[in-house]
Amino acid sequence: MAGGIGSRFWPLSKNDRPKQFLDVLGTGKSFIRATFERFLPLVPPEHFVVVTNAAYKDLVLEQLPELHADQVLCEPMRRNTAPCIAYATYHILSQCREAAVAVTPADHLVTNECEFQRVIGHGLDFVEQHTDALMTIGIRPSRPETGYGYIQVDSPQQGIVPVVSFKEKPDLETAKRFLEAGTFYWNSGIFLWSTAAIMSAFRTYLPDMAALFDEGRNLFGTAREQEFINRQFERCENISVDYGIMERSSNRYTVAADFGWSDIGTWGSLYTHAAHDANANALSGHALLVNTQGSVVNIEPGYEAIVQGLDHCLVALRDHSLLVCRLDDEQQIKLWVEQL
Repeated sequence: MAGGIGSRFWPLSKNDRPKQFLDVLGTGKSFIRATFERFLPLVPPEHFVVVTNAAYKDLVLEQLPELHADQVLCEPMRRNTAPCIAYATYHILSQCREAAVAVTPADHLVTNECEFQRVIGHGLDFVEQHTDALMTIGIRPSRPETGYGYIQVDSPQQGIVPVVSFKEKPDLETAKRFLEAGTFYWNSGIFLWSTAAIMSAFRTYLPDMAALFDEGRNLFGTAREQEFINRQFERCENISVDYGIMERSSNRYTVAADFGWSDIGTWGSLYTHAAHDANANALSGHALLVNTQGSVVNIEPGYEAIVQGLDHCLVALRDHSLLVCRLDDEQQIKLWVEQL
């Protein structure tokens, strides 16, 4: 899934080149490239499908030249993850009637790729053997995080277990209780299932959406697929697969994983994973920091900056756009951008 804007990363991430196509951590690879390479030991290149906004098709093919153009599915507009996954599922069914599918955002960080591949491989084996299972990958929490949703299980244990419930992003006190309980995991947004399981779920929990795609069932995998999607997609409900299916399902499973995961969804999460100077600043670009500590300073190449007297703040300059705010207030960035 590579169609988002990443507006919480403004001004680095913008409509014309959003976060998934950027190397915000300075690793030498964009997020989508790193995601692709992370899955290569498990999935051959010809079995990848990227769902993205139509405006980003060329960017996808530029960064993933191993793919053919027909492996990039173009959404004519953004409609959240349930329609995105439905589109991909119907397309996959036109190529293969029985597949085990891994669904992943294109813009997450994983630092332990060997452990990631072990967990995903184990999960794919599970959904191949349990063809009615809907599985999501949980992440063992390392702190009381308020920026993630949570997955609740019965008791702390190893292996794949049923999900008790899904919890929304909590306040700090609730997040602390989740951490102490040991039975709550971060929701990574990575899903594993068989095509049979997810199709059954759409028909059960989102039947109107399934009916919309069923109208063109014989068009998927043909030259008329895009025309059909362009016509039908706006009629889909704007809903996430979490709300639409996972929270309603009775056959949902999870596994607690620890492979150095982060969604790098905010400047604060970037700060956590970036290198720091002696004053705990994360600096990218040419800037002189004076009496500044615990801050993120990201300056576009070709520009210079002097930053003085800041504590736990964010300064970002990119594409003639400037952001200066408290890191504690970064959740407001998306709302501020909408007001520009």
